[in-house]
Amino acid sequence: MVHKHLFAKMRGVTLLELMIVVVVLAIIVTVAVPSYLGYSARAKRAEARAALLQIATNQEREYLQNNQYTTDMTRLGFDVAGCNTSGSGAYTICVTAANANTFTATATWILGGAEAGRCNVFQIDGRGVKSSTPDGDCWTRTR
Repeated sequence: MVHKHLFAKMRGVTLLELMIVVVVLAIIVTVAVPSYLGYSARAKRAEARAALLQIATNQEREYLQNNQYTTDMTRLGFDVAGCNTSGSGAYTICVTAANANTFTATATWILGGAEAGRCNVFQIDGRGVKSSTPDGDCWTRTR
């Protein structure tokens, strides 16, 4: 049985207790937000790389069937014949050049923010050469 007089003196939280809670929450947010933003940027880069690898695979199928590469993205499994947007809306995916010998596919960052200066453009060509700008290490970067 709980006695009423045990809780009679408890009227609320003190300012000190409230400030401790605020400080703890601030520390958690300071650690969590940058981690989340980094995770989100890596996921968007992975999405762009996956789209370009899908294009490269489908371009090889297109070449086997028609003896040439194509710039028509619908023939490569995408919704729009021209440039498409990645699922997250972070990159524009295009086949910028294609002929009987080779192709070039590009993923270009279209959002602002800190990521705009890191892995702006990914490219892959018909020889399988992968590049990225401004940082040439974006295809292998996991951080």
